[in-house]
Formats: sequence, C-alpha cells, structure tokens
Amino acid sequence: MRILIYGAGVIGSLYAVIFSNAGYDVSIYARGPRLEKLRSKGLLYLENKNIKKARVKLCSKLSDTDIYDFIFLTVRNDQLKKALTELRTNKSKCIVTMVNNLFEYQELEKIAGMGRILPAFPGAGGSITDDILYASLTPRFIQLTTFGEITGVKTKRSKYLAKIFKKSKIPYKEIRDMYKWQLCHLAMVIPIADAYYEAVCPKKVGLEKNILQKTAKRLKRNFIFLKKDLGEISPWKLNIFIVVPVKILAFALRFLFKSSFSDKFMYRHSMKARSEMIGLHREFYKYMLERLILLGFIGIIRTD
Repeated sequence: MRILIYGAGVIGSLYAVIFSNAGYDVSIYARGPRLEKLRSKGLLYLENKNIKKARVKLCSKLSDTDIYDFIFLTVRNDQLKKALTELRTNKSKCIVTMVNNLFEYQELEKIAGMGRILPAFPGAGGSITDDILYASLTPRFIQLTTFGEITGVKTKRSKYLAKIFKKSKIPYKEIRDMYKWQLCHLAMVIPIADAYYEAVCPKKVGLEKNILQKTAKRLKRNFIFLKKDLGEISPWKLNIFIVVPVKILAFALRFLFKSSFSDKFMYRHSMKARSEMIGLHREFYKYMLERLILLGFIGIIRTD
C-alpha cells in the first residue's frame, strides 16, 4: 500500500505521521523551505512529550508513472486547482481532496480526470513550530475525518479507505453528500475565523462581547439559510445553531474562544490561513446571495 501526501503543512504532516506509524509506505510531496527543512531534519513531531522522527519518504517531483494507491491532497483551497492540474497526467487512480472547498466536484474532475476524486475533510489541527509538528486529531465527538464518494454510493475504494483509517486508529465517517457537509462546515468556520480577524486582540476575542454577539448571529443566519437551501444540515448536530437562542450561543462562544481547544484547532489555523479564509468568506457569501436570489429570499440576509 503506497500513500502520497501532497502538501507538507500541519494536516498533511500529521496524517503522514499517523499512516506511517500504522505501517503504510508513505511519501510526502513538498517544495520550497518546508522541503529543505524536511530534508535536513526529517519530519519531526511531538508525541507524549518526546520529539520523534517519522518514517516517511520525501519527493519534490512526481512522474506520471509514479503510482500510489491513494494521493491525499492537503493544500489550501486557493492551491487546489493548481495541484490537481499537476496531478492530471499521473496514473494514480484516487485523489483524496482533504481541502476546504466550495468548488463543484464536477469542475474539479474536469481538471484531474473523471472518477479520480474522492472528497474528504480532516478531523485534525495544530501547528508547526521550530520545524516540529505539534498537532493531533480532534476529539471524535467534535469532528471525525469525513469522506464520501461524489456519487454518494459506497465503492470498493471508499471501503478500502475506511480500512486504512481504521487500521491507523483515525476516527472516521463515510457520508452520502460531502458537498453538503462542506457547505455546512464553512457556514460554521467562516464566522469563527471572521471573529478573530475583527477582534481588537484576536487571542482574547472571547472577551469582546460585541464580536461574540455578531458571531452568534452570523452562525444562526448561515444555518437557517442552509436549512432552507439544502433541506437538511450535515452533520445533524449542527442544527444547534438554529435552535439555540443568540444570547446562549454568544455565551457559549465566550468559553469556546477562551479554551485550549480553540487555541489549537481554531485560532492557529485561522491566523495562519487568513488569506484562504477571507477568500472562502467571499465565495461562501457569494454563493448564499446567488441562492437567495434564486429562491426569492433576497433582502433576508446580510453578509457583514
């Protein structure tokens, strides 16, 4: 079993470590300063207060005949199409896109090739500091590694991917509609990222009552819209943003933003991926506006 991790950031590095420790043949595709650091030091990561080095291979070039059972694409949204273009002529049959994404999957298949994309999303977070990976999987009750075929039908390769996650002890869930799931995920993470960007002190956003109130209203607005547009929220637990009053949501956000979970899985990513999140903000609210016009609800929603 050969696995290629295309992208050596936090997510790609963490899954590379986990797959390697599970006994898989893992390679990481990297470039620039990150590649040089990996070449000189190896993939270093923290485990049980000890710094360890992962057993992974490095590559900066990928030939058309270099075949992998699965290629995990762990790049930013604004790098996705370029990465798929690079992979277009490679003969590997399955590209697992672990990316925040608003593109229609059919649009991505036109770039990479029909039937090659298997949409997914990581359940992980952390940071790379002084060339050491400080990252972990998110608690299973918060977010699982989620995936599913574009067709919504379980296939031989999706079942095999589930086996890889199981062997690697990665909590996972296979679902029918990844595009719907990703829309709901963005409806949640975009207001949270916006809160950091609008705060006087992002690290202490939990103390800014006006930001908490605004974020709670945005979350509720986004999910009310998606409920009308999609007919259901995925996963179901995110309906909490519809049923819970704004004041209670704001109160809960205060404690969330002040937690160690927020620092590791929300704050660090939002601040490092600011340009990506701002772009996703723009695209998500553009999608909302277009859908509202189509549905005849224009005037109901604001994107500020």
